[in-house]
Amino acid sequence: MQWASYKKEAELIGTDEIPPLLESFEQLKACGELFLGYFDRGELAGAVSYKVIENQIDIHRVMVHPEHFRKGIARSLIEHLAIKEGNASEMLVATGAANTPAVKLYQRLGFTYAGETIAGQNLQIAHFRKSL
Repeated sequence: MQWASYKKEAELIGTDEIPPLLESFEQLKACGELFLGYFDRGELAGAVSYKVIENQIDIHRVMVHPEHFRKGIARSLIEHLAIKEGNASEMLVATGAANTPAVKLYQRLGFTYAGETIAGQNLQIAHFRKSL
């Protein structure tokens, strides 16, 4: 699912140098992130991975299988994560700056733009934060 999801983001932003596309299964298993999954009729349709550092939820991956786009799965995962980690005071997330659907989603969920960084070869990453 990770590969299928991030392959679509790569098409949107015009590069396939997105770290999750370059990651092996062994690297994914060893990443140290916590995962929440969203199942649709017994099939894994989406997932979010994160780490909690002090009172911050740092979201590392938001993935939805392309067959399940536009069903509110990413929104549900992020909203559930905020409830699950109820002691947190802030949530952080990043995406390719040219990934308009993700940028709009984070803004609709109340995240505010927190700047950009460059990763790899000129991949612009937009950062967002939300107080909880």
